[in-house]
Amino acid sequence: MNPLWLQEIVRDALNEDIGQGDLTTEALIPKEARGQAVFLAKGTGVVAGLESVVEVYQQLDPNIRLDVERDNGDRVEPGTVIARAEGSIRSLLIGERVALNFLQRFSGIATVTRQVVDQLEGLSCRVLDTRKTTPGLRLLEKAAVCAGGGVNHRFGLGHGVMIKDNHIAAAGSLAQAVKQVRSQLGHMVQVEVEADTLEQVDEILALDVDAILLDNMEPTQLREAVRRIDGRVWTEASGGITPDTAREIAATGVNGISLGWLTHSPVALDISLDLMMEEESNHE
Repeated sequence: MNPLWLQEIVRDALNEDIGQGDLTTEALIPKEARGQAVFLAKGTGVVAGLESVVEVYQQLDPNIRLDVERDNGDRVEPGTVIARAEGSIRSLLIGERVALNFLQRFSGIATVTRQVVDQLEGLSCRVLDTRKTTPGLRLLEKAAVCAGGGVNHRFGLGHGVMIKDNHIAAAGSLAQAVKQVRSQLGHMVQVEVEADTLEQVDEILALDVDAILLDNMEPTQLREAVRRIDGRVWTEASGGITPDTAREIAATGVNGISLGWLTHSPVALDISLDLMMEEESNHE
């Protein structure tokens, strides 16, 4: 991950939250007050986004000592200490919400991704994310998918061709759309085409494509599509896949299933920052 990009994202988040200053902390906490804090898991899940927490405190106060005790991708249970921080109480509290927002959200993404990955154990099918991400946070959210054992699909519009129904309508036909793309971009660019029916699958197989997105197909249709494709191109199932149907869809033989809800609506993992004043920590 580009460290300059991470710095910018964290800086924007801190500016948004702090504004002209933390009125509560600055009124209550003396500048010289020091203490320790722990990032504590309150739920069961998978950790992700630790680099964001490190960056938050690096920007706020380089004198904060942050000891990370878990890695991105580690499973945690309630009571697990994820990281320990020591230094200015003011700095610890000012950065608390931003650090937790990053850590909780990305850990939530990693957690739900791992749940699906675990469901597909024994199957040769990848769990893929989509571009349905929070604006400005795509790389971090996709990193969280990887921490959960998933695989990234396109990072953006410039990472491969995806021809869908609107593109076909604009080009005049599927064949014309593929021809135009190949003539302009060449053989080094991967081309994927969306198919809603088995008839479209047959049409696509006659063209120069690398992958087929099988959209909103029932398991019986998917199995037949996989049979017709017979390994000639990479296959992806998408649309309407839920945690309850993921394994059934994956078992049809597709190479991957793409799930927008991994990133657009995860439940944040419950994590807290528990503060201890210097006197308390000395008595532990």
